[in-house]
Amino acid sequence: MTATTAAPAVKVDGVPPQIHGPAIHVQGLRKSYRRLEVLRGVDFDVAPGSIFALLGSNGAGKTTIVNILSTLLTADTGTACVNGFDVATQAAEVRQSFSLTGQFAAVDEILSGRENLVLVARLRHLEDPGAIADGLLARFSLTDAAARRVATYSGGMRRRLDIAMSLIGNPPVIFLDEPTTGLDPQGRLEAWQAVRELAGHGTTVLLTTQDLGEAEQLADRIAILHGGRIIVNGTLAELKQLLPPARVEYVEKQPSLEDVFLAIVGEGGREGGAGNARSAGNDRGVGMDN
Repeated sequence: MTATTAAPAVKVDGVPPQIHGPAIHVQGLRKSYRRLEVLRGVDFDVAPGSIFALLGSNGAGKTTIVNILSTLLTADTGTACVNGFDVATQAAEVRQSFSLTGQFAAVDEILSGRENLVLVARLRHLEDPGAIADGLLARFSLTDAAARRVATYSGGMRRRLDIAMSLIGNPPVIFLDEPTTGLDPQGRLEAWQAVRELAGHGTTVLLTTQDLGEAEQLADRIAILHGGRIIVNGTLAELKQLLPPARVEYVEKQPSLEDVFLAIVGEGGREGGAGNARSAGNDRGVGMDN
């Protein structure tokens, strides 16, 4: 593989280091397992500080791309660069440039939330790990749950903690491999908000998902991976233009089960922070257990 021409990252205190050029560059990426051709020439670029969604069904090759970009797997041919470094020839520099959050939260359930964060900060040999942990707990609305064992956390809280752990060391790029797998509707919304906050602080996010709504809600650009190739790549508005013009029809909109669930439990509340909003369900005559 050949190195990209992007300039090396420049680190500024308080924000992830950025490069001039794409934060992630993939060109002509191919990967086969014996006779099974998983990637058949994948090309895409991800702009610094943006959220890029890689959308595809199970087995499309999304995780294979993430594994190549994170130096866990070697491509057969093609070029892949992260933060200006080639994954084949500059693997050590690439590993210092990203964090990877897998499909399931990689947290120690025996430790408290704060202890998990302090442990990772110490493993990275960072100064004042306690202050780093406290800052991330506040950023992800987990301060009130900091001393609790992670075994008592909800799915959404664990995912927020997992993402917070990925940010220790201030990586400029983060890979999120189907981050809302197994989460309930409220946990999914909490994870979405955490992802938005990443990009808001200048972190480049590569998000793999098979959830159409997730890509629509979060991504600045969306690439659809099918048959081992990127078949379309653009903004949501650009993708919508591929279809015929919309027809205006007036229909009665019935609330979905998700709308009902969020109306009852409260859409804005986060466990571990402020208490969830109380529902007006009883006022409507809906039975609820106390």
